[in-house]
Amino acid sequence: MLAYRHAFHAGNHADVLKHLVLTRVLRYMGEKDKPYTLIDTHAGAGGYSVEGRYAQKNAEYAGGIAKLYDDKDLPAPLADYVSLVRAFNPDGQLRQYPGSPAIANFVLREADRLRAYELHPTDHRILASYLEARPNTQVSDRDGFASIKAELPSPTRRAALLMDPPYEIKTDYAKVLAALREALERAPDTVAMVWYPQLQLLESTQLAQRLKASADALAKKGWLHVRLTVAQADERGFGMMGSGMFIANPPFTLHDELAECLPLLVERLGQYDGANYVLEQKAV
Repeated sequence: MLAYRHAFHAGNHADVLKHLVLTRVLRYMGEKDKPYTLIDTHAGAGGYSVEGRYAQKNAEYAGGIAKLYDDKDLPAPLADYVSLVRAFNPDGQLRQYPGSPAIANFVLREADRLRAYELHPTDHRILASYLEARPNTQVSDRDGFASIKAELPSPTRRAALLMDPPYEIKTDYAKVLAALREALERAPDTVAMVWYPQLQLLESTQLAQRLKASADALAKKGWLHVRLTVAQADERGFGMMGSGMFIANPPFTLHDELAECLPLLVERLGQYDGANYVLEQKAV
C-alpha cells in the first residue's frame, strides 16, 4: 500500500484537472472573511521535481502542465492555476510541480486551517518540513480516511475536503464512498472533492454514480461532476484514459469556470481524436 509515489505522475493531465478544481474551490472559499479548514487525506510530498528520475521515467508532466506552462493567453481560471505552478518555479523554468498542499499553501490565508495526512514515511517527512512554518497547520502520518471523524465538523464550521487516494488497491473505491458519506453526515455543507482515475475497471466506471447517489441523499447544496478523457485504453483494456473530479456542495461559480476551460484542455491535453469531457451538476 505504501509503494505508491506520486512523483511518477506529478503534473500529468490528472493533476491539471484536480488542481484546477482545487484552486477554484479554495479561491471561492477565501472570498468570505471567516476562516475555513482544508482537510487533505492523501497529501503526498507537497512538491515534486519534474527533472528527477521518478518524473522522467514516463515524463507524464509533458502531456499535462508542460502543455500550458508557457501560454500567456489562457482562460482566467486556468491562468490562475498555472500562475501558482510558475510561482513554485522562481527561475521561470518548469522544474518543480506543486502538489495539493503546495497549491493550498499559496492560496490559504494565515487564519485558514490546513490538515494534511500522508502515510508514506518519506513523503510525510518532506511535507512536514515544507509546511513547518505555516500557521494553523498540522501534518499527520495517520490514515486520512480515518481522520474525517476527528476533523468534521470543523471548529471553523466551513470546511473543504480533498480525497485523492492512488486507487492502487480496489478497496480505495469503497473507502472513498464511505468517507464521503461520513463527511456529509457529520457536516452536510462540507465542500467534498473526490478525484478518481478513469479506467476500464468496474469500480472506476461505477464510482461517479455511487458518489452522486450519496450526495443526492446527504449534500446540502447538490453536486458537480467533471471528467476529462484524454487517451484510449490499450488493446488489453489497460491504462488510464483520463480522470474525474466529483464535488459535493460545489461553489456556484465552479460549473461556468470549468466550462470555460474544458474545451481548451481537451484540445491541448487530448492524445487522440476522441478526447472529450463531461461536465454535469445537480443544484439544490
